[in-house]
Amino acid sequence: MKTLLVPVASHDALPSVFETAILAARRFGSLIEGVSLRPALAEYVPVDMVGGMTWLRDEEADKAEAETAGQRFVTFMEQAGVPLASDGPCTPETVGTAGSRYRWRPDVPAGDAFLGQYARLFTATVVGRPGTDDGSPRMTTFETALFESGRPILLAPPIAPATLGDAILIAWNGSTETARAVAFAMPFLRQAQRIRVISVEGGTVPGPSAEDLARSLACEGIAADFRAHSAGRRTPGEVFLAEAEAFGCDLLIKGAYTQSRLRQMIFGGPTSHLLAHAEIPMLMAH
Repeated sequence: MKTLLVPVASHDALPSVFETAILAARRFGSLIEGVSLRPALAEYVPVDMVGGMTWLRDEEADKAEAETAGQRFVTFMEQAGVPLASDGPCTPETVGTAGSRYRWRPDVPAGDAFLGQYARLFTATVVGRPGTDDGSPRMTTFETALFESGRPILLAPPIAPATLGDAILIAWNGSTETARAVAFAMPFLRQAQRIRVISVEGGTVPGPSAEDLARSLACEGIAADFRAHSAGRRTPGEVFLAEAEAFGCDLLIKGAYTQSRLRQMIFGGPTSHLLAHAEIPMLMAH
């Protein structure tokens, strides 16, 4: 977890995104790189309902938005006491002693396509938990980073967490997506104080059990207990969040969209429930 990408857009959860990134960076001695995330000019075409005219954001407005994003990022890092990264490329000799630090990349192109490509260079991308109101992070940001980067997503809750990675809950369903999320989360798992693996009857796919995963982690030198919940009136997503609260969890690990996004849009599913209701950080991968 030595490199963390933080796309900076204007939404209410941005302070939590910054704080979540800083907590991870201090745990692992990571470099936090911020980039401006705003719609591409061609993606933003408001319609004048009175005159029937359309208009595009101009280049000056786009430049001003990018500069504002950079100012917010740098100001928050400075106030949090995160040092500015030294100039020049990282080297194996300097990374081990550098500690947490930040840098801002200016002049990145607008649009989500850049984010999906650039995030492939980082250990994880930190974004806010998407929502449906105007002040929430966009779902397209989360999904672009999730499906296009090939890397995990660290989702910040709406309110900044106090801790990150001390008590970890693995929402296990036996799937390749969750197995991949667990693999990406190994740096967190190796440093956690408490780990619990849970599964819910009716919310799994053919594959290893929660007990199997706990035993596998033990072979890696990682202690974890496990619980297999029987089917009940609650959905798997509701069980995961209830168990996370009871466990005092400050990081939930889960594979995203074992079921298709379309199916979850119509019928619901654990990923959709967690994206709508989780108040704790989550590490997800597809």
